Amino acid sequence: MKKQLVILTGAGMSAESGINTFRDADGLWEGHDIYEVASPMGFQKNPELVLDFYNQRRKQLLEVFPNRGHKNLVHLEETFDVQIVTQNVDDLHERAGSSNVTHLHGELRKVRSTTDKNLVYNWDKDIVLGDLCEKKSQLRPHIVWFGEDVPLLEKAVEITMKADILVIIGTSMQVYPAASLIEYVAPSTPIYFIDPKPAITKNAFNNLTIIEDVASSGTDQLIEMLIK
Repeated sequence: MKKQLVILTGAGMSAESGINTFRDADGLWEGHDIYEVASPMGFQKNPELVLDFYNQRRKQLLEVFPNRGHKNLVHLEETFDVQIVTQNVDDLHERAGSSNVTHLHGELRKVRSTTDKNLVYNWDKDIVLGDLCEKKSQLRPHIVWFGEDVPLLEKAVEITMKADILVIIGTSMQVYPAASLIEYVAPSTPIYFIDPKPAITKNAFNNLTIIEDVASSGTDQLIEMLIK
């Protein structure tokens, strides 16, 4: 029986593919206050601005490809039961070939009804005002906005609790509730943290290994460590 390898990924996982991390150094998202483009209030106030923001992100996603880091995680499935929990809204894990991916913050290539959250559709074109679900309600990005519940958090907790090994790639572990997942692993669980500027210290957890590197070469090192 394969050991369960749980991998938590953030924006740094996709950075080498050319995906912008949304948030600039000054805290703005592509020049916008985050609450203008990533909150229910922002959508209510200016739906066209919000739809355009995500239309641009979707177009960019369709122009990029998985990087070596994504592909390395697929390679790990040969040895481990790999479960990926990502904060990313891109589909680069799936396009690389990963089998089990849980998107905490939603998915750019999907839309959903504004009145029935269970009505979710695959979507690769622009969303415009007047695009309706089968119940005749406006469609919106299938994204978890600030102030909204994270519907897959409970599933992510269950996955993390079963981890034999935990790997964290390209996330500062500062955004909650995703950052709380690390608290659900058993104290003896080996943790590997891959980031060029790790926001964590070696004595923060037992059995912590820090790989100070980007996702591609960092996962090269990870493979060497895990598959001896």
